[in-house]
Amino acid sequence: MFALIRNTRARAAQIVALLSALWLAACNPTGPMGANSGQRIDTSAPVTVALLLPGGSGKSGDETLARALKNAADMAVADLQGVRIDLRIYNTGGQPGQAAAMATKAVDDGAKIILGPVFAQSANAAAVAVAPRNVNVLSFSNSTDVAGGNLFVLGPTFPNTANRLVRYATRQGKRRIMVVHENTGAGAVGAAAIQTAISRNGGTLAGVTNYPFSQQGVVSAAPKIAERVKAGDVDALFLTADTAGALPLLSQLLPENGVSSQSTQFIGLTRWDIPPATLSLPGVQGGWFAEPDPNLQAQFVQRYQAAYGSAPHPIAGLAYDGIAAIGALIKSGNSNALTRQGLTQPSGFVGVNGIFRLLPDGTNERGLAIAQVRNGQAVVIDPAPRSFGGAGF
Repeated sequence: MFALIRNTRARAAQIVALLSALWLAACNPTGPMGANSGQRIDTSAPVTVALLLPGGSGKSGDETLARALKNAADMAVADLQGVRIDLRIYNTGGQPGQAAAMATKAVDDGAKIILGPVFAQSANAAAVAVAPRNVNVLSFSNSTDVAGGNLFVLGPTFPNTANRLVRYATRQGKRRIMVVHENTGAGAVGAAAIQTAISRNGGTLAGVTNYPFSQQGVVSAAPKIAERVKAGDVDALFLTADTAGALPLLSQLLPENGVSSQSTQFIGLTRWDIPPATLSLPGVQGGWFAEPDPNLQAQFVQRYQAAYGSAPHPIAGLAYDGIAAIGALIKSGNSNALTRQGLTQPSGFVGVNGIFRLLPDGTNERGLAIAQVRNGQAVVIDPAPRSFGGAGF
């Protein structure tokens, strides 16, 4: 079992890198970025948009991701009606220095807004480079640590996911929530997001415990976690563990120690359906997790596969969402469409992952569905909202 944890640690690192969940203490982009910063545009002419991709690094994973993001962006451009976007591609090699150089070149070439890059450090570097030029950046990162100034993140964030799940849990009477997280940077950030969500939604923090990210760490922690739960006043266990890390082992050991989702609701901060085989694990049955609208996701996957002959990368839809948002703003006909005021319009946007909106602090809010694992399947028990202010918000 230790080999399982050791090997999945490498896989987890790859997934974290791809999603830019670096959660590093990077400096936020700074510069002359006022309350309504960003480029003014002529909506009657083609608007130049730069797409910064991780291509050119020599790594096959980066090249695959870059190709998928470009394909999704091309799909979105083709879907726009009455809007002309001049999409220009720049490869960053997955490196912050090159990302900054390419962002500068893109603005020199006339870009009014930048979409990408993927990795948090590169996104931060690109945004810092073009902040003095008054250009906004919509990155594919999900790291809230780098959001702010002229940098917005499009990726799903821990605070947004935690808030959605805790809100649903408290409405179902699961108000006393215990947080269980791995002793890693991402685990600590996830735990903090859950605790904030508990406070925001009128829940009660029933305790916080962590464990070393190793087989022995999980094995040693499981009886102690179970003992605390069985002592009473715990309605739900909120786990930060993911499917590539400790979740398989933790979800096995907790029931063996007398705690399961049948008696104490298990809630996951990460997607438990990626890979789908995770859904067959006995220990996750009955558990809850959040996901984008599965119907919209399925439609995008089908369209992408028909167009390109393969399934899209898990974060490819972010490129479509970015172009969809930019296109919708340009279509409004306002010259300030790509300024902070336009980007943060409260009504938000609709993309292939459902509704989303960009917040003034550079983070985002996405409409998510609540799914429960039942008989090896993810079953939606609370649909994703279709508008902000509706059910789920």
